[in-house]
Amino acid sequence: MEQYTVSILFGGFFLLLLIGAPITVSLAGAAMVAFLALGKDPISFVQIAFTSVGKFPLMALPAFVLAGALMEAAGISKRLVDLAETVAGPTTGGLGVATVLACLFFGAISGSGPATTAAVGMLMIPAMVKRKYDVKYASAITASAGGLGIIIPPSIPMVIFGISALGMQPPSEAVSKFGQFSSVSISKLFIAGVVPGLLMAGSLLVMNYFISRKNNYAGLTESWSVPEMAQALRKGVWSILAPIIILGGIYAGFFTPTESAVVAIFYTVFVGIFLHRELTFKALLASLRTTTWITGRVLLILFSATVFGRLLVEQRIPAQIAESLLALTSNIYLIWTLLIVFLLFVGMFMETLAAIMILVPVLLPVMYMMGADPTHVGIVLICTLSVGFMTPPLGENLFVASGVGGASVEDIVSRIMPFVLALAVAIFIIAFFPSLSLWLPGLMGY
Repeated sequence: MEQYTVSILFGGFFLLLLIGAPITVSLAGAAMVAFLALGKDPISFVQIAFTSVGKFPLMALPAFVLAGALMEAAGISKRLVDLAETVAGPTTGGLGVATVLACLFFGAISGSGPATTAAVGMLMIPAMVKRKYDVKYASAITASAGGLGIIIPPSIPMVIFGISALGMQPPSEAVSKFGQFSSVSISKLFIAGVVPGLLMAGSLLVMNYFISRKNNYAGLTESWSVPEMAQALRKGVWSILAPIIILGGIYAGFFTPTESAVVAIFYTVFVGIFLHRELTFKALLASLRTTTWITGRVLLILFSATVFGRLLVEQRIPAQIAESLLALTSNIYLIWTLLIVFLLFVGMFMETLAAIMILVPVLLPVMYMMGADPTHVGIVLICTLSVGFMTPPLGENLFVASGVGGASVEDIVSRIMPFVLALAVAIFIIAFFPSLSLWLPGLMGY
């Protein structure tokens, strides 16, 4: 019966995807057929799904999406880009550096890969083309750096991972072998993402340097100008305070991630209306529409993916996979290698949030059996899936950068592969050295 159910779940899921059904319909349809085949009451399907979207931490999702949309409308993202350009100064490939830095800044606000790509790309791609950068390269580095939006906290995928992992207890065998595991929390995930996010950004900067030196992409200026930096800092001071208030408030324990998102909304509205005076009523309505669309889409995926994952757990699929992998090897580095390669492949074909909700019930028990910290597993999972934003055929950042810059998706893909390789190297470093993820949470008492 277990094999029969798995065949229905995955067979139905991939069949529906192949005929063009949305991922929500594919997940829900396959899960419903499996429910009926097992003789379960369809009402329980709805009850499980409804419970999945009724969790308090999930309130952070629409709040962070709205905060990111409002900050773009309020002129905060533009000032962050201007500041990044002055910081880059005479560095080789200066505009590429500025693009990565701007994505880091905006990623600390939006929590979304495509949103970061769009907000920064609309400003940086035309600027790079004006400075004689190849539009294909300009689009490629923007799409690559946009993936940082889900690694640098606050991050929507981290919220989803936290919700998915909160209810999963380590197997008793793992506890008896390794002792008690540390708990998972969204705040801890946010803190754990800082150092890996900077490492991922650093890998992009290194690759940008070598490519820019080869193509003679000079810096923005002959030297750093203190007056220009001071002016950009003065104009962007309220923009810089946004991520400081959001993350500082969480790390200092003044408010929860959910509360910080609401604080970010009120802060942005205040800055946009009274200080920058750029947030109009029309832009406010557009931000609300964007938030409604994105949030509804995510909740529908969560609604159906939760039932799909519950069926996998009930049929002991995660336990069977764990047993198979442990029978294959007990080397943690080989397990991490197999997992990263698998996640890179999955990221090419599946949306990040759906992949997290489907894979967490399967992969987390495996990593518990290897003694891995669940927070570290979550960071590696999210870092690896972030590469999916820039790899075809799904590659949302590719389509966003193509729409903004005008280069074809195929041309962007041809220039993005060195950045994918650099990010893959960074991911293996993050996976093989857990302290990179766990040092800062430990320092802050988690």
